[in-house]
Amino acid sequence: MIDISTYIESGILELYVLRNLTEAQIVDVERLAVAYPAIAQEIFEIEVSLEQYALSQPLQPCIMAKPTIFSTIDFMERMTKGEPASFPPLLHEGSQISDYAEWLDREDMQLPNDFVDFHGKIIAHNEIASTLIVWLKVGSPAETHTNELESFLIVEGTCTITIDEDKFYLKAGDLLSIPLFKSHFVQVTSLYPCKVILQRAAA
Repeated sequence: MIDISTYIESGILELYVLRNLTEAQIVDVERLAVAYPAIAQEIFEIEVSLEQYALSQPLQPCIMAKPTIFSTIDFMERMTKGEPASFPPLLHEGSQISDYAEWLDREDMQLPNDFVDFHGKIIAHNEIASTLIVWLKVGSPAETHTNELESFLIVEGTCTITIDEDKFYLKAGDLLSIPLFKSHFVQVTSLYPCKVILQRAAA
């Protein structure tokens, strides 16, 4: 004979529902659930509670996930077809838009007609840095980098980049580097997409 209340309050039923028990423990819980209706009822209520919580917290994929995957596929296909590796300059305080004219002027690195919220074209990717041309219609979600230094050179349009509580208002020609471990996000403030050179260099 077991103490039903103590057994229910032990937490083992939550572990059972989460499938975080050994096979022997699972068999034991299921045997007791058959013998004691209160245990079976508690398992049911835990399952319902977890389901309701999961439904109230739906996972929304980042708006940048799909276009990022497509830009990577595009870059890999270009390399496979024989495009020579590019070595764009690292962004720094004296960087100019003209430094990237070689890529900005390419016909295959223009904004497509089916652009929605975000589009990117990879210029180069190596052990030193990844460099992209990026278009943002609305902005980008908050993110924090721990092992790469991210920099933006605005090519067209305007945007606000918020780093923690600080806001930076950027226009064409402006450059901003993001410190490590700082949450930041972008809000486009122009009526047309903000086009930037985005670079992520190894920290």
